Amino acid sequence: MRDAEPSAIYLKDYQVPSHLIDKTHLHFILHPTKTRVSSDLTIRKNPDADTKSNELILHGQDIDLQSVSIDGRQLDDRDYQLEAECLRIANVPEQFVLSVVGLIAPADNTSLEGLYKSQSMYCTQCEAEGFRKITYFLDRPDVLSEFTTTVVADKTEFPVLLSNGNPIKSGSLDDNMHFVTWHDPFPKPAYLFALVGGDLECIQDSFTTTSGRAIDLKIYVEEKDLDKCDHAMASLKSSMRWDEDVYGREYDLDIFMIVAVDDFNMGAMENKGLNIFNTSCVLAKAETTTDAGFQRVEAVVAHEYFHNWSGNRVTCRDWFQLSLKEGFTVFRDAEFSADMGSRTVKRVEDAKLLRAMQFAEDAGPLAHPVQPASFIEISNFYTLTVYEKGAEVVRMIHTLLGAEAFRQGSDLYFERNDGKAATIEDFVSSMEEAGGRDLSKFMSWYHQAGTPKLAVTADYNSSSREYALTFNQTCPTTPECDSEDKKPYLIPVAMGLLGSNGPLSLVPETDVDFSLSKNDTHCVLELTQPQHRVVFKDINAPPVPSLMRGFSAPVRLQFDYSPDDLITLMTQDDDGFTRWDACQQLCVSVIHEVEASLQQGKEPSVDSRLSDAARALITNQNLDPAMVALMLTLPSEGYLAEIATTANIDTIHSAREIVRNHLAASLKTEFAERFDSLPYFPEYEANAVQIAVRSLKNCCLGYLVATADAVWLERAMTQYRTATNMTDQSAALSVLALSPDSKAVDYSVSALSEFYQQWQSEALVVNQWFSVQAMQPGEEAVDRIRSLMQHEAFNINNPNKVRALIGAFANNNPVCFHNSDGSGYRLLAEVVKKLNATNPQIAARMLGPLTKWRKYDSKRQELMQAELNSIKQTVGLSKDVFEVISKSLA
Repeated sequence: MRDAEPSAIYLKDYQVPSHLIDKTHLHFILHPTKTRVSSDLTIRKNPDADTKSNELILHGQDIDLQSVSIDGRQLDDRDYQLEAECLRIANVPEQFVLSVVGLIAPADNTSLEGLYKSQSMYCTQCEAEGFRKITYFLDRPDVLSEFTTTVVADKTEFPVLLSNGNPIKSGSLDDNMHFVTWHDPFPKPAYLFALVGGDLECIQDSFTTTSGRAIDLKIYVEEKDLDKCDHAMASLKSSMRWDEDVYGREYDLDIFMIVAVDDFNMGAMENKGLNIFNTSCVLAKAETTTDAGFQRVEAVVAHEYFHNWSGNRVTCRDWFQLSLKEGFTVFRDAEFSADMGSRTVKRVEDAKLLRAMQFAEDAGPLAHPVQPASFIEISNFYTLTVYEKGAEVVRMIHTLLGAEAFRQGSDLYFERNDGKAATIEDFVSSMEEAGGRDLSKFMSWYHQAGTPKLAVTADYNSSSREYALTFNQTCPTTPECDSEDKKPYLIPVAMGLLGSNGPLSLVPETDVDFSLSKNDTHCVLELTQPQHRVVFKDINAPPVPSLMRGFSAPVRLQFDYSPDDLITLMTQDDDGFTRWDACQQLCVSVIHEVEASLQQGKEPSVDSRLSDAARALITNQNLDPAMVALMLTLPSEGYLAEIATTANIDTIHSAREIVRNHLAASLKTEFAERFDSLPYFPEYEANAVQIAVRSLKNCCLGYLVATADAVWLERAMTQYRTATNMTDQSAALSVLALSPDSKAVDYSVSALSEFYQQWQSEALVVNQWFSVQAMQPGEEAVDRIRSLMQHEAFNINNPNKVRALIGAFANNNPVCFHNSDGSGYRLLAEVVKKLNATNPQIAARMLGPLTKWRKYDSKRQELMQAELNSIKQTVGLSKDVFEVISKSLA
């Protein structure tokens, strides 16, 4: 157990830094256990600081301090105080140059923060507080400095030496050493510093900006991966052009570089001019990467590039403003992806993630506002709330202002804050000024945790031909605030009304602000009070309301739709998101009916209206195949558990399987005909048309294999063995391996064995192999996971492997993870304890499934709490894990 509980840091306590660092000169001599880091910092007292003290406190961890000097005068240990996490110098001048020399051990740095070794490569990850593991510094985002970095290493082992900015000098040294010096002219906080040293190859291209500047583009990878970089390069060029066209943002350096690293805690990092990526977010090739993988590469490349302005040129004042850069940039990358593919499909995918995962985060013990009020370990706040909900908050501002005013607001924000550390309030005030409106009521979205519930009721007056909707908004209690203390949200509700002949013209009577569009058949209401009543005139019969079109706000919508209402929305609404959502609601309703029958010991039946609706979808050749696939995909067991008051995992699983098998059996002919009618593409392309076709084809295959028909088991095996792209091969592998039917076992065993033999040299493909087995059903699941942890391809120090195996099991195999004997919980707790000692950041993130213990029955609650308490007793518990555990058990 920890000797003392770590203390929280509060937003209300923010103070400007005591000193500023105008220039930073770094000199690295790379060595696995004794990298020598010399820093020369040009420091001055901050004129805005209130303190009269002359003390300088620099952050630092795990550094073997060699020397300290001020303006060339070396200090002895009486002149400074060295503590575990800082260096204190009692009396410093108003302006001076501080020189520090320290030794660090990158090869021993398993936390993957600061400077570390990923196999044979040196690389860095400094966000959020990793730079303090490199040298002593004011490691906070509101201290911006101009960096010049020299990297020295063995020429043979590390021919490529990279850092931020532009290369300004290079040369050879004695003993086969060489150096490269880099200069970044744009002041940046330390978290954006990057360094890479390795034996790497690169692909090169160029981009010409609107103003005519030529930018060199380079993607560095191991030689074996050179053939997997073309998609990332094309995505980079597309994102550069898009950011110029949509936001007017040009790139500012002479060179832009990406490096792929296999050992990386995050997806990627936007370091100025030198983005460091997890290999899973940059490498893509038809034979080894699925369609989803290609889309992820495109989105992440764009996200990190867009950070050049929304994050780098304008950075965060403090870490409580994290969503300032992340929420805004996620919104930007989502809009980019929508423009590159299907806007509706992208919107549905984002809403699915938010409702299944972020809503659960909002409802759990770790719920926090988009702008948190406090934290113990900032790494724990790289969450779906900050990123995805933060993006939805920005999207609502876009909805409220309109595209033109939003663009003017972003221009004003960048202009005012270029080269500065800004706040969320700075962003919103720019939008207010550009849009000419007061957004003060909107700030509840930033300051309050929890997902608002919007309960809507309807009544129709036939004599006056008036249709009224009453909106009631509430927000549940969350750890930081009781529900009675929460202010109402400004909720934009995009909506329409559907009559027997289609959309109706809207003439709302209300004190709510609203805007009309689409020939007056679509409006956006702006709800600002706990209750609003909106009346629509000249309505000849009770309509079906189409609410929250385009998922216009991240709320839980409650409206008493009948199955027939939902079918009307599915077939008649012109909003793609609402059509999909209506289908999901119909599926949930039917699954709940089956659950109720199972709990009552009755023989369950499946409402025929669901299979009729599914038949209409699968046989309609005019619909987007990708949307048909999404609509035919049943809600996940995770989502069904999330919306349940108490999640009965076994019943949820059984009910969903019954409904799935019913659809498979009753629509077998239709699925087979559609499967055979869809085109085959001999040449793979990761474009919207091909991706849509493959998604529907493999959706059909999943249902057909669920019939346990030997013909379709054999066809799935044939697809697995003859597929020329990873999307079709992995889809066939998954439907065979995850089938609970005994007839599929032999096919599954053969396919899994062949898959590993074929792809054992491709680490990212092997991760897919781990994940498929992690999600396999069966009582032996935990034993299988333990066995795979001993496999030659598994490495617990590699975050990708841990996520692929342990993460997939705990998050995507609920029946086996929540086995009533608690074996799944014990397995996860053991892994967290191991990771706590080596990589606390990943350990804390793996804890998520255990923190949701309140969702389950009393026996499972007891077992999960026992494992959480067991972890809490661990000697040397990290701040990362302590914070998650303590909040979960509170």
